[in-house]
Parts: sequence; C-alpha cells; structure tokens
Amino acid sequence: MKERTLAILKPDCIQNNLTGEVISHLLKAGFKIIGMKMVKLNQQTAGEFYAVHKGRPFYDELVEFMTESRVVALALEKEDAVTELRKTIGATDPAEAEEGTIRKLYAESKGRNIIHASDSVSNAILELGFFFSRRELIENV
Repeated sequence: MKERTLAILKPDCIQNNLTGEVISHLLKAGFKIIGMKMVKLNQQTAGEFYAVHKGRPFYDELVEFMTESRVVALALEKEDAVTELRKTIGATDPAEAEEGTIRKLYAESKGRNIIHASDSVSNAILELGFFFSRRELIENV
C-alpha cells in the first residue's frame, strides 16, 4: 500500500552541500516527492518536533543541532514508505549503517547523521502535519 512519510535533510546535509545527492538517492530508491520546503527551525519548533525525546540525554544537543541552520522537509510517497525510507537511510550511527545507505555514504557521526525519517506510520502522519498542510501536498504525482 502506498504510504507517506517525512524526511528531514538536517543542518549537516545543508551545510555540506549534500542536498542534491541525498534527494537524488531518494528518487533513485523510488520515492516520489509530494512536498518540499526549506525552513529554519528555532528552539521552540525544534523542541516541539522532538518532544518525544525530551528527557533523554541527547535531547538538548539534538535541538541545538537542528537549529544550527536551515533544514529541508520532504513529504515522500512510496509503497511501504516508512519502512523503505528507514532501509534507504541506514542505521542512526553511520558506522553501523549498511553499505550504500544515505548515512553510510554521507553522515559524519551518530549525532550528525544527515537525515531524519519517521519511525512509524502514525508518527509519519503527525510529522508530516508538523511541516505541511494538506493543501501543500501534491496529489497523484
């Protein structure tokens, strides 16, 4: 079944001029981009987005990192999009990521790992709604 999911090209992706390579990788993996925008998160919006991690040791560092510079939010569509995107990007720690995955190819470290991907269908719905209104997503692409 076709699903939608969210990917965020993180500040390290933008700062290292890897946006085109990562988007190309996603397109070659069969994802359709149905929404895309560049945004600058502030402490409040990054904190809201990552609220599920509040209280964890990495939360403050993650919020700080996500506010360093702009990010690109991508609404993606594909059969089993959530699972397929997680496979395409690889493990959070690039040292543990499989060869050919986005994080293995481009990420610096576990903390600076190039890309965010929704981890479940229910979170994908919530996360897409955080960045995109319904009218912003292109239907039947």
